[in-house]
Amino acid sequence: MQVQTVTGPIGLDQLGRTLMHEHLFIAFAGAEFDPLATFDRPAFVAEAVRRLKQLRTDHGVRSFVDPCPIELGRDAALMKEIAEKSEMNVVCTTGFYFEEMGLPIYWRARTVEEIAELYIREITHGIGDTGVRAGAIKVATGAPAITRLEQKFLDAACIAQKATGVPIITHTQDGHAGPEQQAAFAAGGVPAHRCLIGHCCGNADPAYHQRIVDGGSYIGFDRIGLLRFQPDEVRADNLVRLVRNGHRAQIMMSQDRHCGWMGKYARQVSAEEQARMDALRAVGQWPPLYTYLFTDFVPMLRERGLSDNEIFSMLEDNPRRFFGGEALPRA
Repeated sequence: MQVQTVTGPIGLDQLGRTLMHEHLFIAFAGAEFDPLATFDRPAFVAEAVRRLKQLRTDHGVRSFVDPCPIELGRDAALMKEIAEKSEMNVVCTTGFYFEEMGLPIYWRARTVEEIAELYIREITHGIGDTGVRAGAIKVATGAPAITRLEQKFLDAACIAQKATGVPIITHTQDGHAGPEQQAAFAAGGVPAHRCLIGHCCGNADPAYHQRIVDGGSYIGFDRIGLLRFQPDEVRADNLVRLVRNGHRAQIMMSQDRHCGWMGKYARQVSAEEQARMDALRAVGQWPPLYTYLFTDFVPMLRERGLSDNEIFSMLEDNPRRFFGGEALPRA
């Protein structure tokens, strides 16, 4: 069994310690028309390489999954250049974002089969003329429920998953609709353990998390450090609760951070928030570093009684099992 990275296939044993949901570069549609939204590509590449090397040398991370939706500035050639220079395994995805903030008009008009054909081509042949092949499928839904249009893209993802065998990584908005995503995948014939239901840590309710793991999928605690969605103390409490209930093998930890962003954010930012970001940027701390999970969150888990073996199993064994398509061990 192999995992497709942006620089070619690797064996499962080469994945090593893996961050399952991070981003290198994000650009929402329309940013290219903003004259103030400049992008210094060489400078960005140098900074991204520096940050990935820091992950490798300081914290032993070997693989970095970037499930950037197609329409959010996904640049396969850029990912490949950064992966080669940093010597990091980078996995990219095929798939679109959710209706409220994505789904280009052209693709909204396509049939399920046409969308699936694109996904399959990007997985088996490559993205555009880059030669870079996607190693997973991205699915995204909004809140509070899956829309009819989003359902079309879920159906296409199911067709592509069954045709190619690559796993599915999802976005849920504010921790909503994870069980509904699971139901859609089951209806489409995709085994639950081939799906990672993302951003579940955006929902503070332990009962919600229990529904996800009981459904047999992997559960994403993959917005660690995004404090405007949830305090990390709540994330840590809920994660440890799942481990103690026997679900360590289903938990994926990551941060949903980025290294570069085109233009302004896709929301209005307060003056206070902008001042804080500017101050951090002046000392090289904005965007926030990928190392936060290890420097700040892992100590929270240790304080709550988790051993290093339990913690790093979630970062090493679980991604390997997920990409390998192995059945989950019994809770």
